[in-house]
Order: sequence, then structure tokens, then C-alpha cells
Amino acid sequence: MNDSEFHQLADQLMLRIEEVLDAYDGDADIDYETNGGVMTLTFENGSKIIINRQEPMHQVWLAAKAGGYHFGYRDGGWFSDRGGEAFFDVLSQACSAQSGEDIMLA
Repeated sequence: MNDSEFHQLADQLMLRIEEVLDAYDGDADIDYETNGGVMTLTFENGSKIIINRQEPMHQVWLAAKAGGYHFGYRDGGWFSDRGGEAFFDVLSQACSAQSGEDIMLA
């Protein structure tokens, strides 16, 4: 993958995250802000999840209380280098843990 392809795929992922969060109608209040390729999700309890692109490695990173995750694009989706989990599965788990609510994002 070249840099242009990475940017396009990472932009699509960030837009999808925004769409999913905008459509979420559960009890948890999740605010988000995007600035310069970094998305910050903020929960009612003040905790945060940071999602950003790592251009030199063509990865998207997610930092949560549970730890950091690195995602590479393969087989039509973003998957964790750690255990192969899909991006939205990890994001859902992290949001659930930090909000105290059962959150399923897809």
C-alpha cells in the first residue's frame, strides 16, 4: 500500500467512526473531536480513547485505558496486530469498559 492509499483508507475509517458514534443511541454519552488526524472520544466520567493514524507504518492506533492497539489494513478491513481482532470489536470493548455501559459499535 502506498501513502495515498493509506490516507484514503484511514480517512474512510475515521468517517465511519464518526457515523457510528452519531448513530449510537445507547445510554452512554460519547463525545468526539477530530483534529489533525487524531480523534478523541470523551466519556461522561472524563476518560478518553485516542485514535490516530501512524503514517510511516500505515497503521491506525487506538489508545484506551486497557492499553494500546495497532491496526493494519488487510483483507478489506482494519485488524489488530496483537490478536487479529477487528477494529470495531476492539473499539466497542474499549468503549464498554470506559463507559460502564454495554456498547456495540459496527
